[in-house]
Amino acid sequence: MNQYPTAFISYSWEDDEHKNWVKNLASKLRENGVDVKLDQWEVIPGDQLPIFMEKSIREIDYVLIICTPKYKSKSDKREGGVGYEGDIITGEVFQNQNNRKFIPILRKGNWKESAPTWISGKYYIDLSELANIESNFKDLITTILNIRETAPPLGQYKPTETIQQPTKIPEPETEEIRIKGILVDEVGEPLNDGSPGSALYRIPFELNKRPDYEWSELFRLTWDRPPSWTNMHRPGIGYVSGNKIILDGTTIEEIKKYHKDTLKLVVESVNKRYNEIKLQEKLKREREEQARKKHNDNIRNIADDIQF
Repeated sequence: MNQYPTAFISYSWEDDEHKNWVKNLASKLRENGVDVKLDQWEVIPGDQLPIFMEKSIREIDYVLIICTPKYKSKSDKREGGVGYEGDIITGEVFQNQNNRKFIPILRKGNWKESAPTWISGKYYIDLSELANIESNFKDLITTILNIRETAPPLGQYKPTETIQQPTKIPEPETEEIRIKGILVDEVGEPLNDGSPGSALYRIPFELNKRPDYEWSELFRLTWDRPPSWTNMHRPGIGYVSGNKIILDGTTIEEIKKYHKDTLKLVVESVNKRYNEIKLQEKLKREREEQARKKHNDNIRNIADDIQF
């Protein structure tokens, strides 16, 4: 029996950037113990797409619905594969009443313009805002792994028991991500079959530690639109996998001549932006902690004045 929860991703084929985002999300979920079935990995020429969709939606534990304005349009109009999947999903919910199996994820736009009509009222995961990606991804992964925080057991009132002081918030790690070097033994090989791009290959760079999902997503976005670049820059080829940065679609000569400086600049920019986000989150937690302490102190002071 498979010990890992399974998930299927329903999304619209909009452009390469969106397909890469979906693939990156699927990779992150697999790294965290979710057996994701993705058409980009599972379907090959000659397969029956409707059979793959039906089997995945009906047999897999969770279906992740990547919501964008284009997905909503196709789903509401029942167009293409998205429309077909919508029919299967609504039928599955109606027959089995298994609403929690289907998890909406907001990718682009706001919820009203991106959510198909049949899921507009559901609790969704927002992965469209950079400042919320890490905490919201945690919300998603803990849901799928069934390790969400639950209420503590009920006890009995003890008059002498005082309100506990909140625990101190741990400081985030301060070591920044840096590139250690090229993993020479893992560099890919060109096809050289005469087709466009066949002379290009995959080059991995080892990092000093494994970045979290938020840093990884920041890197992907910043690589596509770096602060400075050469006319040989290649958007769409850079992503993070585990403790590696991958440039998939270049050459070692291009790295030396063009991409090295851009890569260093992108990592520096991502570290700066990431630290800004974490500082904002830390300040927010401190304000919330101060508010809780003030509330607890107020309760304690008033309780001391109440005599029975």
